[in-house]
Amino acid sequence: QPGSGMRSSSRRARVRPRLPTHPRSVPERCTPVYRRRLQHHLETFLAQAAGCDPTGTGVPAWVEREFRAYLRCGILAHGFGRARCARCRREFLVAFSCKGRGVCPSCNGRRMVETAAHLTDNVLPPLPVRRWVLSVPKRIRPFLHHNPAIASAALRIFVRAIRSTLRSTSPGASPGAQIGAVSFLHRFGSALNAHFHFHVCVIDGVFGVDQHGGVRFHEATHLTPSDWEQLQQTVRRRVLWYFHRHGLLERHVTDDAEPAGGLPREHGGSRVPARGTSWTEGRRVTSSRTWTPN
Repeated sequence: QPGSGMRSSSRRARVRPRLPTHPRSVPERCTPVYRRRLQHHLETFLAQAAGCDPTGTGVPAWVEREFRAYLRCGILAHGFGRARCARCRREFLVAFSCKGRGVCPSCNGRRMVETAAHLTDNVLPPLPVRRWVLSVPKRIRPFLHHNPAIASAALRIFVRAIRSTLRSTSPGASPGAQIGAVSFLHRFGSALNAHFHFHVCVIDGVFGVDQHGGVRFHEATHLTPSDWEQLQQTVRRRVLWYFHRHGLLERHVTDDAEPAGGLPREHGGSRVPARGTSWTEGRRVTSSRTWTPN
């Protein structure tokens, strides 16, 4: 019938053209080499680590959790969300991610980008920023790994020492001036070795109250390498005495550490590197200083 044909063609004219779609990436086809190695040898690695450990515990529990979560990351069989495009009405599945902080490069990269953008846009003001790093001696690192209270105490000692140093080196700062800082905890080094240390981004100065009740920034323009060295000695002495007071270190170890400011060589060294970045008239200026024990 002519009328029905016209209705059919009109109906076809109102249908929106489908947009080009892309097939979902299958994890098995784009799996990195180290992920395939981990799939095949994880159980062997955990068994060998437990056999070589005198306590028989092997790797920490959080390490095993990170590895197993990474192997489940991005695989539909371990959970997914169903999404629908409002424009083309196409439905697709989005696999859950592990949201790990250790070994997953995808989740780590996304988390780093999001954190950096949040700090830059919403937290840190347009002021000079210096990055401080606290690395403790090898003998006391296991205590920080397994006891969050001890790790928090070491970080408090470090931040308080930085605050005192910035107060004394910022012209016009009052004794009650405060600092602005963001800390990041790292549990391993570049070689994936167990290395508990802190990275702290600190505004390079202090904030005080002006005569009108507002906030005024005092830049640490008098900060010198001698101040950094004194800060290192202060942090080292206070951290070691904290361990002694809580029965974690013998008295003779802290006494031996006093002349050089750190543990004897057989217990490993410690350091407090300070790396600073500032912005002056649109130019970015970066400086780096590192001190190691004698």
